[in-house]
Amino acid sequence: MNTLRKQLVKEIISDGEFIKSGDISSYLRDMFKDILQEMLEQEMALELGYEKGDSHNKNTTNRRNGYSKKTVKSQFGDLQLDVPRDRDNDFNPVVVPKNIRDISGIEEKIISLYARGMSTRDIHDQILDLYGIEISADQVSNITNVIIQRAKEWQNRPLEQVYPFVFMDAIHYKVRDDGKIKNKAAYVVLGVNKDGFKDILGIWIGENETSKFWYSVLTDLKNRGVKDVLIFSVDGLNGFKEAIAASYPNSIIQKCIIHQIKNTFKYVSYKDSKALISDFKSVYKAVNEQEASSALDKIDEKWGKQYPSAIKIWRNNWDVIAPFFSFPEEIRTIMYTTNIIEELNRQFRKVTKTKSTFPSDDSLLKILFLASENVMKKWTMRYRNWDSIYNQLSIFFDNRI
Repeated sequence: MNTLRKQLVKEIISDGEFIKSGDISSYLRDMFKDILQEMLEQEMALELGYEKGDSHNKNTTNRRNGYSKKTVKSQFGDLQLDVPRDRDNDFNPVVVPKNIRDISGIEEKIISLYARGMSTRDIHDQILDLYGIEISADQVSNITNVIIQRAKEWQNRPLEQVYPFVFMDAIHYKVRDDGKIKNKAAYVVLGVNKDGFKDILGIWIGENETSKFWYSVLTDLKNRGVKDVLIFSVDGLNGFKEAIAASYPNSIIQKCIIHQIKNTFKYVSYKDSKALISDFKSVYKAVNEQEASSALDKIDEKWGKQYPSAIKIWRNNWDVIAPFFSFPEEIRTIMYTTNIIEELNRQFRKVTKTKSTFPSDDSLLKILFLASENVMKKWTMRYRNWDSIYNQLSIFFDNRI
């Protein structure tokens, strides 16, 4: 703290005669009002070209014309100001613009709190405690409704023509619909563009996962300009394979190996899980598909009679498990798991964990969109070694990127 600021603080303490902390708040509130009032006077002086009472320097036919009372909401609560008027009615102050009754940035604060998962009731209580402003739960809801238009514009924005990697997943919520509480899915699509940067391409709210709905999501991507996707990484849930094959028949589909392993152990006794997972490493860490297939045969010989279902789900899904074996390590690392979108889902769960049921599809979309904005602000770095990865993709996907 420099000497000037220290001296100012000392003067404030001396002038304020504070006894308790509330006295400081009251003092700052009055000071804030006085500063605003002085700023209004200075703006009027600049508008007219002369100070109040200085008629000698007056060079305009316009002049002051009294004051208008105006009550505004601020971070210090309601303040009553005397806004100067001019005879020509041209004066529109910057510090307290015409038709603006809230100078606290309260709407931005409410949206920020809402984006962090606070309920409308909690937001009401916090705004009241911090700023002394009474905002009802309905008003909070109305303020956050402006987000819907932003979300829909974002959802319909044009996309790039080619994405080297696209990840798809769904996260499930309870939503009230036609007076009934239904299980719904938020379909999330995340892309990595040709420059190596991540982007959330969209969020769609719909019924539980089906190939028909995923197909509509992919059709929407095509309508927004996505002509080609090199590699889709998915978690293996219902409908992915069929929808992708119909929409982007030249794309490679890679099932998430982490999800594949988790599904495997649904069929395995806990006492054997450590030994079996150790054996399966020889499959997904193989240097090529031939070696991986041989390793799976050996596991089948060892465990097949005891756990036939665990082996079967690998053989039945081999066409979407094996693609990553064809690529170098740098590309494999990106495509073999959907952890990138799982991390995004964890951020979604953080802001939705306090809500057992959403009143509408729009209310769910609002909070997921705001959470997405916060996440994407942090995505400022592209994938490591992207130049090398891009060159490798250019070789494997000749003429496509």
